[in-house]
Amino acid sequence: LPGTTCVLVSFPFIFNPCLGCKDNTPQWAAFVYYLPFIIIFQFGWAATQISHLSLIPELVTSDHEKVELTAFRYAFTVMANITVYGLAWLLLNFQVDQPDRTEHLGAQDVPIFRNLSLIVVGLGAVFSLIFHLGTKEKPYPPGSLPQLEENTPLVQKEPTTPPRPLLIWKDWLLEPAFYQVAVLYMSTRLIVNLSQTYIAMYLTNSLLLPKKYIATIPLVMYISGFLSSFLMKPVNKWIGRNLTYFVGILVILAFASWVTLAGQMGVEIYGAAVLLGAGSATILVTSLSMTADLIGSNTHSSAFVYGAMSFTDKMANGLAVMVIQNLHPCPTELCCPACVSFYHWVMVLVTGGVAIAAIASLCCIMIWPIRIHYHAVCLRGLSGAGTSYGATESTEGASPSSAVN
Repeated sequence: LPGTTCVLVSFPFIFNPCLGCKDNTPQWAAFVYYLPFIIIFQFGWAATQISHLSLIPELVTSDHEKVELTAFRYAFTVMANITVYGLAWLLLNFQVDQPDRTEHLGAQDVPIFRNLSLIVVGLGAVFSLIFHLGTKEKPYPPGSLPQLEENTPLVQKEPTTPPRPLLIWKDWLLEPAFYQVAVLYMSTRLIVNLSQTYIAMYLTNSLLLPKKYIATIPLVMYISGFLSSFLMKPVNKWIGRNLTYFVGILVILAFASWVTLAGQMGVEIYGAAVLLGAGSATILVTSLSMTADLIGSNTHSSAFVYGAMSFTDKMANGLAVMVIQNLHPCPTELCCPACVSFYHWVMVLVTGGVAIAAIASLCCIMIWPIRIHYHAVCLRGLSGAGTSYGATESTEGASPSSAVN
């Protein structure tokens, strides 16, 4: 709830002109103005996303159900994105005198994005209210025992094997699988986020397409991803997590190859957008499912795992954007002739280049499968006696003394 509040309060200010700023206002002053709102928004967005993702391991235990729930979550995310880009397309068509002109986005488009941000915040507030009122959690205070049901036996049987310890945040830092999944998730987010960030510049500056394409092309991408998300459960069940991710990466590489070979594109860009949308959906849903598999029964520390994944994602994306912007060939202009090829190769590298790194990470997971190693965690019962526990557990639910790929 605090995260949602932070997003609702800060988002409209980010997409509105600086209050009190004029044409001669220094750039550093505008930076200082927007910085607090960006920090508040990023805090709220991370808190909302992490808490929402942490519900997946809490709700289901089956691997295939985790994929299905993650796919449904992504499908509704895509529906929200489709709504945003659909509204943007309508605003660009009805609020601009000549929607087909190829000029860059500028001050004349401020009312469009202001209205769009207010509409998005209003819709988000309504659905957030529905979620908070309709979702009921069962709180278990630390140290409390679960309530006994009528058919619960009073005398519990002694377990044949010692209970598996519950990992806390410090224990995760000792797990090699934690870093394997983090690198794969970071690579996935780099592909998805950077392609979404620079697709608008690629369309208007490199392909010189009309401005309305910055709404229609992402719309096609999200529709493609939406349809692909419904195939995730059967495909994962049929060929497994690793091969499903590999198929998604191949689709991303097909998009990168198309962009590389085709210097200029017209309507063909819609076909490339379908590939990018389907590939992005496949690798994102699969990487999130792998993260849920990694967490397994350690749902009490799932927020830390998702938070760490989100931290690596944001750090990598931030550094990548800084590097790209520092390499921009037009420091004093919005776009000069040199930026035509610049954004073309940016799209190739943020998809195809990062996809190669993702394949390397996937190969590491295939060679060294994701396993949880319990490093002699000490369990204490009611009698106060300590039991040292050390074991290896596969993410697919193997016994404590074994590991299965």
